[in-house]
Amino acid sequence: MGSVARIEIDLAMQRLTLRRDGETARHWPVSTALDGAGEQHGSGRTPRGLHVVRARIGDGLPLGAVLVGRRPTGETWSPALARAHPDRDWILTRILWLSGREAGRNRLGPVDTMRRYIYIHGTPDDQPLGIPASHGCIRMRNEDVVELFDLAPQGTEVLITEGRET
Repeated sequence: MGSVARIEIDLAMQRLTLRRDGETARHWPVSTALDGAGEQHGSGRTPRGLHVVRARIGDGLPLGAVLVGRRPTGETWSPALARAHPDRDWILTRILWLSGREAGRNRLGPVDTMRRYIYIHGTPDDQPLGIPASHGCIRMRNEDVVELFDLAPQGTEVLITEGRET
């Protein structure tokens, strides 16, 4: 069946680590919420705690494919497209849609991660990683999110912490 995977996102380090059977398999730089950690709907913050990959979207799309409302638009990100749509929050290439596992903390009611549409997703190449800059989601380089997508099946646990809380 293969080894058990778990994704750990460290908000302080701005790093995503993929673990297999408890051992570090890979890690990548990410960008989480500019406004920090938080679970409230409308907060623009990255939710903490235990989550699961509820849905995987974009399998087979090309690098830089634009997704809006979790659907490919047929566009591919480019600097010219970005200039034409300066206010878009770019979601590119792949989406790992997260669902909270902790009722009252990141699941159900006004703290529901899935209803907040919190994803791990690709971002334009000109966007910084390693610093908080998103609207709540976890942004990755397009090549990195494809690699993670291929290694993280639906149901993969995702733990989001503000540091070494594991």
